[in-house]
Parts: sequence; C-alpha cells; structure tokens
Amino acid sequence: EAHLVESGGGLVQAGGSLTLSCAAVGFTFENYAVGWFRQAPGEEREGISLLSSDEDTTYLINSVRGRFTISKDSAKNAMYLQMNNLKPEDTAVYYCAVGELTDDNDVVRLDAEYWGQGAQVTVSS
Repeated sequence: EAHLVESGGGLVQAGGSLTLSCAAVGFTFENYAVGWFRQAPGEEREGISLLSSDEDTTYLINSVRGRFTISKDSAKNAMYLQMNNLKPEDTAVYYCAVGELTDDNDVVRLDAEYWGQGAQVTVSS
C-alpha cells in the first residue's frame, strides 16, 4: 500500500535546528508536488511550504521564510524540511504530503493524495 513515512521530529532549544524527512513507500515522488504542513495544539493545520513537481517553484509562509527550506531528492524518493533558528511558536505536529498544486485566484494549495503520519516538533524557550 502506498504511503509516506516521516522521521526526524524531536525536542530542540530555541535557535536550534532540525531536519524532517519523509520517504515514499510504494510510489515515487516523480511528477508530484510536495509540501509540509503543521498543526499546533488548538490550531488548524496550516501549509508552511510547497514545492512544485518540477522543483522550479517554492512557496513559504512568511513566518518561516528565511529559516525553513523544503527539498526533494528523487533518487532517494524522499523529501525534507530543514528548519533553522527554531522558535517556540514553531512547536507543532508536522506533516508531509504529496499531490497536485492548485491555483485558485492566486492562492496556491496542495491537493494532497498522500499524507505522512506526523512528527512532533517541540521547541523550548
């Protein structure tokens, strides 16, 4: 059965770094757009970074711009989220997803076909 497997979450002090990984099982990332989402306690899930299938276009929300980097390694069939200078407000469960990008009145979204199981990231102050 095709699915995504996440790894790399954990506890880190403010200012520290973590890298989340997401591996595809039973399918390949080729031709898929990929993205990372997060959900903090009591909050709705939000998209934080998207990468187009051709890897030419990256989308980042303002709160992580300059600190987070999304990437994809087709040879390893994996995607990553490098997170630097982490802040307590980055504490959340992080999810990877793959699917198709949609553009609705200049609002870009990922229509996800697969989701990872989630990885807890906790940033202490």
